[in-house]
Order: sequence, then structure tokens, then C-alpha cells
Amino acid sequence: MKTDIEIAQEAKMLPIVDVGEKIGIESDYLELYGNYKAKVSPKLWDKVKDNEDGKLILVTSINPTPAGEGKSTVTVGLGQALNRLKKKAAIALREPSLGPCMGIKGGAAGGGYSQVVPMEDINLHFTGDMHAIGSAHNLLSAMIDNHIHQGNELNIDVRRITWKRAIDMNDRALREIVVGLGGKANGFPRQDGFIITVASEIMAILCLATDFKDLKERIGKIIIGYDKDGNPVTAKDLKADGAMTLLLKDAIKPNLVQTLENVPAFIHGGPFANIAHGCNSIIATKYGLKLADYLVTEAGFGADLGAEKFFDIKCRYGGLKPSAAVVVATIRALKMHGGLKKDELTAENLDALRKGIGNLLKQIENVHKYGIPVVVAINRFKYDTESEIEYVKKSCKDLDVDVSVADVWEKGGEGGIELAKQVINACEKESKFKPLYELNMPIKDKIKTIAKEIYGADGVGYTKEALKDLKNIEDLGLDNLPVCVAKTQYSLSDNPKLLGRPEGFDITVKGLNISAGAGFIVVMTGDIMTMPGLPKSPAAERMDIDEEGKITGLF
Repeated sequence: MKTDIEIAQEAKMLPIVDVGEKIGIESDYLELYGNYKAKVSPKLWDKVKDNEDGKLILVTSINPTPAGEGKSTVTVGLGQALNRLKKKAAIALREPSLGPCMGIKGGAAGGGYSQVVPMEDINLHFTGDMHAIGSAHNLLSAMIDNHIHQGNELNIDVRRITWKRAIDMNDRALREIVVGLGGKANGFPRQDGFIITVASEIMAILCLATDFKDLKERIGKIIIGYDKDGNPVTAKDLKADGAMTLLLKDAIKPNLVQTLENVPAFIHGGPFANIAHGCNSIIATKYGLKLADYLVTEAGFGADLGAEKFFDIKCRYGGLKPSAAVVVATIRALKMHGGLKKDELTAENLDALRKGIGNLLKQIENVHKYGIPVVVAINRFKYDTESEIEYVKKSCKDLDVDVSVADVWEKGGEGGIELAKQVINACEKESKFKPLYELNMPIKDKIKTIAKEIYGADGVGYTKEALKDLKNIEDLGLDNLPVCVAKTQYSLSDNPKLLGRPEGFDITVKGLNISAGAGFIVVMTGDIMTMPGLPKSPAAERMDIDEEGKITGLF
């Protein structure tokens, strides 16, 4: 069996200018990065902004498990299937981060015969967006310490600096560090740390900004910490916003590539789906909607995280109205939610499936609460039995939801034809999209609404530190922002061990952080890692490149 990278390396790619022409992007509006990658010029917007929007389709999933769900693979396969049905389709995905690529995950560009290409480039540096975001982030870090070293005119309290440094790599040793050692010339010693670049507020800002002006304004609002009187200090106060924005002058432009079947693919931005909103950029999504009749996009992790934030944060700021949603599940993952271990998944087990199916049904209910028509995609694995597939189909049909088996990993677009037809039908239904909560609600009510309606929690508890954070936010007049709940991706609850559809639990809020530039309040539950570590056997150990430049081992 061929690996994903071997399949990708055999792809017959079209020149990217030809791919752009499929959805009406003339070559004059493409800034080429070789033959198969391009940035889309901002000048194109004036030409297409008055076009009627296409149908926006969100691909989401059950809570992820080590068995795999294949959300990106289904997104790519669905786009290819729509294309086979002669629909003008495009897809929009997030950019992979180097950290997870070198850690557990390996490549992150779909899989099998439903991938975006050039796969190696997309996973390794791509067009430099991640590096630009990291540079802008660390410029602000450098200017904070320099300002303190040069006299601290803003009276910054070094004990209350909240802005850390960033690097696009998994490196646990950098989570907590001390900077400024070595004497007077090196500044003032203080505790600091690193986060991974995709967890940076700069990444969230890039993906929520609607244009260059909005980008700069949002960057200026970033709160880096507080002065000794308790007042917030911003990037604009440090006069860093202009330089930070200019470092992002190319990164803000969406990237255009293609799938294995030459369907146009916008890949732009990649915020974490727990600490941030987990969606590709508003700018890329809007281009896709103006240029294609059907735009298929995804949100990170399960519908309780990615879809909720897509609807309540991204769609709110972007003025987007989704037409339909696809909830992806695998029989394997549902059986893990039913209590099986990873090495027990190949044998038929309807009892485990019955115990785990509640997770899928709850995620369907969650999406329905936004007024969106839903289709379920069973991402097929070779060990799935007909009895197991039929059980999932019957369970979903009891909720009046269409179900399709997707063979897009093995067959590409051909394996998603039935799914594409069901999605087209869903898009013809009326979308009654509405966010889950109103912005003028108190923060506690917003959190309670998400916890009860989406997670199925009985209630919400707060630590003393969280209540202190809440009062600070209210005192600053920022309580009218949407909330971005940071919790484990593995469970509907804040406990990663509670699989399936847990009941009788409370959510505990440990702290609230202000992302004033991105425009949301991060609500911390559980222990959320913003700097992952490498596993015992990192994917990087299996990667190599030969003397002719051919890459191996990248997924």
C-alpha cells in the first residue's frame, strides 16, 4: 500500500495559474511561489466583492480519538466529489504547523487520494506565513523587554506581563524559562516562556481580520500585560503595531494550491481549536465564497470545539451564513468512545458501538442548534462491517439526518459522490443560522449556555482566580466579546477520560484570558497545553531526504 506522501508525489499537478482559472482568478491576481503555489493578490477583492456568495459547507466531527476521524480527508474528498458532479467547487483549510508535523501527527494535508498538494511544501514552511506570524509575535516580545530596559516609561509591571514568546515547534523545555540573565546589559531578569506559533494571538488575529486596516487595528489592541496601577498595556502603547503589521504584509494574502484532482484549495492560517477558534482565515473563506458555487471548509477537533467557535466567533465576525454542515465519524472512533482500546477495533462490536454512538448524536444535535442542515459522513475503514454501518445509519436517521459512507481516502472524489449529492440537497434546504448566544449577555451566561447546550454539562464552577479574572474583564468593559472556551478536545466534558456522551458533570473554569486583538475572551478549563512536547518516538525520526531532494517519511 502506498503512503500518503508517495501518492502525493505521483500527482499530476496543474500549473497554479490553470487552477486559478477554474474559479475565475486571472494570472494577474496571483503572486507565484513556483509553479504550484501562489498568493492571491488583495486587488482581486475589488473585482469579485459584488459576486453572489456560494454555498458555505462546514466539515466537523465527533470528539477525536487515537483511532482517527479524517476530517481533512473528507473535506478534500467532498470538494473533489462536487467537482466530479460538475459543480464549481473549492475548499478552504488551515495551514499545518511544523510542531505537530514533527511530533505525533506527521503531515496534515488530508490523506490517501484526498489530499492537497504539493503536500511536502504545505507541511514544510509553505509560503512562510508561520514564520511571519512568529516574527511579528517575537518582535512584540523583544519590544516589551527593551522598553523595560530603556527606562520603562509605561511603568509596566514585570510581574504581570502576559505576552510570551513563540516558536513553531514542539519544545517542552521552553514552556517556562527565565530571560534577562547575564547582567545589566541584558535587561531585567523575569519569568517568561514560549507558546507554539499557532497558539499565538497573532495567528487568531490574522484569521479573523477582514482586511489590512482591520489587521493593524486588532494588533494594536493586543494586551501584553498591565502597568503598576493595574491598567492594561497594549501593542499600540509600545508603538509596535505598525512594524508588526508590515511583517504580515504577505502573510495576510490567502494561499492557493490544489487537490490531487486539481480542485482549487485555499490554505490560510491555522489557529489552535482549543486555545483559539480553530478555523482558516475569514479572508480566504470570503474569496472562496465569491469565486465558487460551493466552498467546503473545516473547523478543528469536534463540533463541541471547532464548530461552536466557527459559528459563534468566525461567522459572527465575518458575516458568514453557512448552508450546511457535515459531521464526520468513523466506526473505529465510535467504538473507542464505547470503551474499546485501540488494539480492539478490528473486530465487529455492536455493543461498543451502541455505547459510543451517543457522541455522534450529541454533535449532530449541537450543529442543529445553530439552524444548520446536517449530513453525516462515515469515513470508511476496511474493518468496518455492514452491521456496524447500518447501525450508525439507523441511529442518525432517527434524527432525520442523511448518512453517507465516504470512501474518499481510497477512491478520491469518486468515493464521495453519494455524500456530495446529500450535501447539495442539504444546501437547498433553508439555513436558519443564528449564533448560540447574544454578545450583550453577561460572560457567565455565555459560558453557561455553551456548557449546557453544547457540552451537556449540568453547570459551571469557577475558581477564585477565575472570578478575579472575570471582574478584571468586566472592569475593563470587555465583557461584550464572544467567549472562546479552551478545553480538552477528547471529551464533551472538561475531563479527557469521559468519552461517549457523558452526563452529570460540571465544567470548571480555572481562568479567563483576554485576547483583545482577536476579539474574544479565552475561558480556560482543564489543563490546556499551549506548547506541546515531542513524543518518545517523534515523526521526525522517520523523515528523510535523499541526494536528489526526494522526501520520505512525511506521513
